[in-house]
Amino acid sequence: MLKPAASVGRAVARAICGASFLISILIAGQSEAANVLSNPGFETGNLGGWTTYGANTSVLNNPAAAHSGNDYFKVYQAFNSQINYNGIFQDNVSGPGAVYSADGWAYTLSTDTLAGQNEAWIEVSFRDASGNVLALYRSSIITTNAIATGAFPKNTWVDLNVTNQYDPNTYAITNTVSSLVAPTGTSFVRYQIMFQGDQYNSAGSMYFDDATLNQTSATAFGPNWNIVWSDEFNGNSLNTKNWTYDIGNGCPNLCGWGNNELEYYTSNTQNVYVANGCLHIAALNQQTNYTSGRIKSLGLVYTTYGRVEWRAQLPWGTGFWPALWMLPESSPYGGWPNSGEIDVMENNGSVTNQEGGTIHYGGEYGDVYSGKTYTFPGSDSVTNFHVYLLEWSTNAINWYVDGHLYETQTNWWSNVGTTSSKYPYPAPFNVPFYILMNVAIGGNYLGNPSTTQINASLPGQMLVDYVRFYNQTDPLQLSATKSKGKIVLSWPTNVVCHLQSQTNSLGANWTDVTGSTNPFVAGPPSGAAAVYYRLESP
Repeated sequence: MLKPAASVGRAVARAICGASFLISILIAGQSEAANVLSNPGFETGNLGGWTTYGANTSVLNNPAAAHSGNDYFKVYQAFNSQINYNGIFQDNVSGPGAVYSADGWAYTLSTDTLAGQNEAWIEVSFRDASGNVLALYRSSIITTNAIATGAFPKNTWVDLNVTNQYDPNTYAITNTVSSLVAPTGTSFVRYQIMFQGDQYNSAGSMYFDDATLNQTSATAFGPNWNIVWSDEFNGNSLNTKNWTYDIGNGCPNLCGWGNNELEYYTSNTQNVYVANGCLHIAALNQQTNYTSGRIKSLGLVYTTYGRVEWRAQLPWGTGFWPALWMLPESSPYGGWPNSGEIDVMENNGSVTNQEGGTIHYGGEYGDVYSGKTYTFPGSDSVTNFHVYLLEWSTNAINWYVDGHLYETQTNWWSNVGTTSSKYPYPAPFNVPFYILMNVAIGGNYLGNPSTTQINASLPGQMLVDYVRFYNQTDPLQLSATKSKGKIVLSWPTNVVCHLQSQTNSLGANWTDVTGSTNPFVAGPPSGAAAVYYRLESP
């Protein structure tokens, strides 16, 4: 007997002894709803984690007035004698098939009531990599009429659920839903608090608190974004099938690696080693010189488009310049910068609450670069582990930290040599790129700190938990067929995963199935009432 495989979540199969051999593919337990928003209750005392637009947005501190906690958000119109939009939003990584629910609490004071034709609402939109709206959902619209009729009472916190589906082109309501589902082409999801001010400069403020965008699907990426390559650094040495070393200081052709850096890169295990499930790249002062590590996947591992994800912890101190970055595998458009560079993450070690992402390109007038800085909310910093994600498509490159989108680049070019002629867009970012990871010491990016300052910081190290490539594939699920009286399990061959099993229950005691191949013949269990199978990725 066969049942259909689940389309989302971790695939689980159950094999049972008895008069007949039974296997059923069951849907995996979905993850509990998790709020993906950063600083949802504004308890940092500011709008950290949020992007503001328009005018007149602020955080107020008043525990007696807040819906919960101490702080809440206030917004009102721009008073510019035209229709204006003011508020805040957050963008979070997503993917087709990801499912959410959303709400937030809203309030208007009887002494500062929304007036005129001012309106306010909460909305959620699913967008492609370039930011185009693919699907749009909104809460009820707060209007002066809703306030006057009591539909939205004054001096009361009201829970605004985002349940109205809109046509993103006509803004007409098309449906009422309980789940917000990311459509095909989705790259990220935007949660937005909107205040529409009228052209009559009407008064009135709105207050919001406890914003929620709950991810109710098993993964934020949806069922079709899966890991196609990874290094989890679970061994006790660097995997030379994935990585090679840069050695030296760049001399004689590129002394200081072109940036006035002070380190000498080595392959010594003092500088580069794998331990406790992490890659360690250590910057050291070895009396006669500074040493560090720089590894690369040139000629071994590379990708064109998709998502590239690191989880890393960075060192603190003046003189550290840790980076996770990418260069072209074959430089078809000429030398640097014509063939491009993608900096997924780099940091000035003396500024621990910020990191940045940049692309380098051009060539006619040398290096052209476009980038942006991400500031961690509250007291967070690069010295904690964070997930740095690059999403690379044909016409857009997006940068995320812990799932939060902070930068999008869509405009770049590659000159033919130093001429004004250009290769067709999207050159140079349309060819395979490989990975580099390093901790530089000193250099232009840091403002060339003195050796006295640097010496006080050393030693230090960057820890990398994993590096992963994601592409869109068939869903990660087990399929079962019957062949010659036996049940055969199979799964996508282009996804990094492995088969696990346990007996009698769906508890936590899963073990890898040693020597399992795809397809796998699931024989009747021996000495157990049942055997369950699942796929684990990575």
